[in-house]
This record gives sequence, structure tokens and C-alpha cells, in this order.
Amino acid sequence: MNDPKELKPNENGKPAPGNVFLNESGRKTDKKEGWPRRIWSAVQIPVLAILSGLLLGAVFIVVTSANVYSAFGTGFGAGVREAFSTIASAYGALFEGAFGSPARIAEALRTGEKIERAFKPLFQSFVETTPYIFTGLALALGFRAGVFNIGGEGQIYIGAVLATLVGTTDLGIPPALHVLAAILLGVLGGAFWGFVPGWLKANAGSHEVINTIMMNYIALRLVEFLLTGPMTKAGSGGMPTSNNILDSARIPLVFPRPLTLHWGFFVAIAVAILAWFILFKTKWGFNLQIAGANKHAAKYAGLNVNVWMVLGMTLSGALAGLCGSVQVLGVTYSMGLGVSSGYGFDAISLALLANNNPLGCVLAALLFGFLKTGSRAMMSRTGIPLDIVSIIQAFILVFIAAPAIIRTVFRLRDESKGDSKVVSLSGLGGN
Repeated sequence: MNDPKELKPNENGKPAPGNVFLNESGRKTDKKEGWPRRIWSAVQIPVLAILSGLLLGAVFIVVTSANVYSAFGTGFGAGVREAFSTIASAYGALFEGAFGSPARIAEALRTGEKIERAFKPLFQSFVETTPYIFTGLALALGFRAGVFNIGGEGQIYIGAVLATLVGTTDLGIPPALHVLAAILLGVLGGAFWGFVPGWLKANAGSHEVINTIMMNYIALRLVEFLLTGPMTKAGSGGMPTSNNILDSARIPLVFPRPLTLHWGFFVAIAVAILAWFILFKTKWGFNLQIAGANKHAAKYAGLNVNVWMVLGMTLSGALAGLCGSVQVLGVTYSMGLGVSSGYGFDAISLALLANNNPLGCVLAALLFGFLKTGSRAMMSRTGIPLDIVSIIQAFILVFIAAPAIIRTVFRLRDESKGDSKVVSLSGLGGN
């Protein structure tokens, strides 16, 4: 193919199909710009969005605290002191609940005693992070392929129930093979649940958002039928739950109990690195992205857009199915209707926060995992509801989706002007 800059305008005087995309893909980074500035340019919006979300979350903590109102009743100064004290207590509990107490960790490392107790919050945060990594990767990959996968929840449930089917059956094979068989069937189930709406979009022009939402309902009702019928645990009293996963099919723990960190966390990290490599270092990844970013440019380059669209949705579903498999095999050890606490929907904001970058998904997932773990400690110690963390996440999402707000508030220069990147997903909405 010719150099992107040599593409000529068409007969209407407009740029040739894919000209903008190919120009951007061939653009070199300014070597004169120092690496600290390049890193800051890449992370400044997410970092400031997180900071802004925490600041606005502090406002909600203050205005919902009865103690603050009582303190203001005795005097303005007392009210201000109580407000700052409430914020410090809330975020202190949030931090310790997510990372552990620095003093306790230092003491455990010094004496060698109670190490498990000191590191338990941190490792629990890693456990909570794992499903976010998988689902974030699923949505990010779908976005890169130009499809909007709202069916993550259904794909998680299908992957989980199929992994449970294998995990509760004695196959008479070594434990390593039993775990792999359960995970593989869950991945295939999620992949099929993603393939169907992808195929319908590519071949029938149907809207993938509508199809994936409907597939969510089908998956949930199907799982509900199985858990109250053929897969019901004996003696459960009609509760929608399965038999326990056999020991041979459980994902091993990294450390002995009471620590609950399992090897699925490191699998998630490895999958994220592999996804990054494929997307940005291989021809397949480039083809997937160009097909998702601009179908006209893809056709101009000789790609079959429909094939890459279906492939993107299938891979997205496979990653969501992997999430469900890992949850039942490494965390819950049984299948229930609460196997996913909204991971498929949270992943939309997570992928947006990560700018659809697999490695960024790991960092965004760590943020979500730490917030989820820390919010429980915050509620138990200070009485502040878990919904405050959801509000913080919502603010972060708003600021990421509208970076002009952050640039205006913090008076940042918009470096994208005159050198804008193509972020269009022409495949969304059936266009």
C-alpha cells in the first residue's frame, strides 16, 4: 500500500477513504518531547478525572452526614472541622480497606507475625479486580472492533454456568486438566453468546445493542431455569444454586487461607498483555482496529469488515465468558444468580476510562477493585453508604467522557487540536 500521506482526494475533492485514519496510524511521536511530558500528556485526563471524582465524592459525604449538620448547629468553625474530619475518616477507611494499614503491614514485615492479616485487604482487592480486568478487556476489544457489546452480563452467566457444569462433574482426569476443561467450556459459551449478535449485525444489519440486551435476558432466564431445575443443589430448599465445584476443578490459591488471592488474577494480567500485543503489534490487531474505526477505510484496504466485526464480538464474548468461569472456579465455588454484580455494565465505564487500551484496562480495573473493597470498610467503620463509591465512579466516567470539563477547570491546553486522533466507531449503531 502507498504511504498514507500520498493518498489522493477523490473526485469530490474530499480525502480518500481512510486517509485520516491511515495518516494518524503512520504519524510518528515527537522525539523532541521528553518522556515525562509524553507520559503526563497520556495520563493527565484520567488522573485529574479521578481526583475530581474523589473531591466531589467528598462533597456528597459531607452533605449526607448528620454529624456535620449537628456540628454546624453549634458553630461554623465546628462544622468545618467536623466536615474535614468526616472526609478524612471516610477516605482513611476507604484506603485501609483497599490496601491495608501501612502501620500494620510494616509491623508484620518487621516481626514476621500476622502477615496474612496485614496483607488480606490488598489481596482481596486483587480478587475484586480480576473480573473487572476480564470484562474491561471484553468491552475494550469490542469497541476497537467497532461493536458495542452490552451483553457482557449474559456472556458472564453463560460462561459461569457451563464452567459449573464441568466443575461439578467428576471427569476422572487430573486437576489441571479439569480446571482447563471447565474454563475452556465457559470461554466457548461466552464466545457463542457474543457470536450470535455479531453475526446478526454483520449479515442482517440488526442493532448489536438491542440484540445483546435481549441475549442478556435469555441468558439470565436460562440460568435461572437450570439452577432451579437440572442443576439445583440437593437439599437447597429450592434456592437457585448449584452443587459445589469439585476440588479438582477449583483454581488454586496463591497463598493458604485466610488469604483468597487465586491464580486467576495473574491469568487476567497475562491475558491483558497478550491482548495489547495482538492489538498493537500484529497485523491481525491492526486489521481489527481499522475495521472498527472506519469501515470505508477497511474496505478500501481490502478487508472484509463483516468478518472482523463478527470476530471482534466473538472475542469480546469469550473474554466475558472467561470472567464467569474464573469467578465460579476461583471465588464462589458454586453457581448462583449473583455470580455477576453488574460487571458487564461496569465494564463500559472501565473501558472508557482505559481509552480501550488493554493495559489501561488493568489500571482502571485496579481502581474499581480497590474502590469496591475499600467501600465495604468505609461503610462498616463510618456508616457511609456504598452508594458514595458509585457516585465517585459516575463522576469519573463523566469527566473521562467529557475531557473538556477537566481542561477548563484545570486550565489545560488541548494538545489534540490540529493533531486530532480518530476515535470514531462507525460500526456502532449499525452504521
